[in-house]
Amino acid sequence: MDKQLELMKTLTDTHGISGFEYNVKKVMKEYLTPVSDEIVQDNLGSVYGKRKAKTGDKTILIGGHLDEIGFMITDIDDNGFLKFTTVGGWWSQVMLSQRMNVITDNGILTGVIGSKPPHILKPDERNKAVDIKDMFIDIGVSSKEEAEEAGVKLGDQVTPHSEFTEMANKNYLLAKAWDNRMGCGVAVEVLQNLKGEDVNINVVSGATVQEEVGLRGAKTSAYTVHPDLAISVDVGIAWDTPGMSANDGKGKLGDGPLLVLMDASNIGHVGFRRHIQKVADEKGIPVQLQTITGGGTDSGGFHGAHQGVPSVNIGVPLRYMHSNVSILHKDDYNNAVKLITEVVKSLDNHKVDEIIW
Repeated sequence: MDKQLELMKTLTDTHGISGFEYNVKKVMKEYLTPVSDEIVQDNLGSVYGKRKAKTGDKTILIGGHLDEIGFMITDIDDNGFLKFTTVGGWWSQVMLSQRMNVITDNGILTGVIGSKPPHILKPDERNKAVDIKDMFIDIGVSSKEEAEEAGVKLGDQVTPHSEFTEMANKNYLLAKAWDNRMGCGVAVEVLQNLKGEDVNINVVSGATVQEEVGLRGAKTSAYTVHPDLAISVDVGIAWDTPGMSANDGKGKLGDGPLLVLMDASNIGHVGFRRHIQKVADEKGIPVQLQTITGGGTDSGGFHGAHQGVPSVNIGVPLRYMHSNVSILHKDDYNNAVKLITEVVKSLDNHKVDEIIW
């Protein structure tokens, strides 16, 4: 396995829902330290590598997010079945009968999400999606005491059980937590690309915590770093699967990274977005423009800090977002790394002032 795939696999296989990002942060620090002048952290756990400008005093913040969606154990019934609550956005139809990792202090237990079987449901109940409150996790024990002896406690995190996989076409990569270990990997590789090169803007590149529960780490990061510009690096919707119409949006796997014009959290800063498009055109990097009416990214947390931080989101189209597994295209990932690297190289004090209006 080459170094890039090893980075991707390590990041996506690591477990860390919102609030439990410590192991992902540890991985990020290991990758960021060799390519950074210093490590920058906030008190919630967001972590960045910093490259200092050779000339100029402006700063750009580049951030993926460490956390993935998952669940938290809220109760253990007398028969050892685990009740849970969602952490981040879940659609109930993708959850039933899925294998889960119950992360305990004693190690990882395998579980499966269950509910009443359809055979005993009333006809009207069969036509409805099962409510999440009626689901449970079965770890294969017969009592509450046995579950507790296995190490389960209230508050333990749960993540989907899915391994990093190269698919039939090896450019298509399947994993849990692409949302948003993709952005973590891009943030690392941008600094790797800049190693040994002079830059004319301070580059702070890494990842936030707790994006999936309200862009919380983005807000603390922006106050910690005090950037002049910011790029969130996060996944977007793939519109290339059956039932999706090309008229609904741009987002075909393999056609280039996404530059988000607007989502529910942020209108991509027009001056910065136009500069990014110009860099993409000059460097021959394909870009897909996307507008999302719902959802948001850390750009929504970055842009409102201090006197305002011109912010945009650059990502990749992702199939099956917010489910147990998802698929992206390696070319989109690599072009996102290339685009952000070239944007950084294009910036200096004068250009930042020009972008800010």
